[in-house]
Amino acid sequence: MGELSQRIKAELENIDEIFNEMPSYLKLPNLSTLELAGVAALLHNFYNGIENILKQIILSHKLEITVGESWHKELLELAFSQDFISKDCKNSLAQYLAFRHFFSHAYALDLYPDRMEPLVKNSKEVYEIFKKDIDKFLS
Repeated sequence: MGELSQRIKAELENIDEIFNEMPSYLKLPNLSTLELAGVAALLHNFYNGIENILKQIILSHKLEITVGESWHKELLELAFSQDFISKDCKNSLAQYLAFRHFFSHAYALDLYPDRMEPLVKNSKEVYEIFKKDIDKFLS
């Protein structure tokens, strides 16, 4: 479990760096399209970091990660079904999964501050819930 803990720690440090760059949700309405795209990329990276941790945990338990169009959703469901994360955590992360999908397929011109605001505003709280679940799993 030592190597897994080290990989998780590295991902958590990367996510912490994302929060060092994330502006306050109050600033979103005043950002340019380019700046909003940057915030969207940070939200996308935040969720990717979460997924990276979940993948490491799932692989360490020799569970299979499905391949296909909906593997991101199935990864979250598998992590929940195996009790790696709580229902509260899964439900909170689902919003970021949806945004990840949107961001991957949309144009930067389709980003709106009012739609991104709750994600930015709640991201640290969601991250704390996730870290608590992961800490519980690791101990």
